[in-house]
Amino acid sequence: MSRVCQITGKKAVVGNNVSHANNKTKRKFKPNLHTKKFYVPELDEWIWLKVSAHGMRHINKKGVYRCLVEASEKGIL
Repeated sequence: MSRVCQITGKKAVVGNNVSHANNKTKRKFKPNLHTKKFYVPELDEWIWLKVSAHGMRHINKKGVYRCLVEASEKGIL
């Protein structure tokens, strides 16, 4: 499960590099992932998550425990 956000499920997608001469070569757009340690007060423990910057904004808004529950319901985590 490398290069996949554990909260949002974002992963690498494929696209093209397009030159000025309109030549196209394949490339990957990778998510902005960070390995971060979060404290979960409901479980009274620290956990490590690989989250994208967008996933961190979700955690700041909703709380880490609620995000973990929603991710496990969606089958991401």
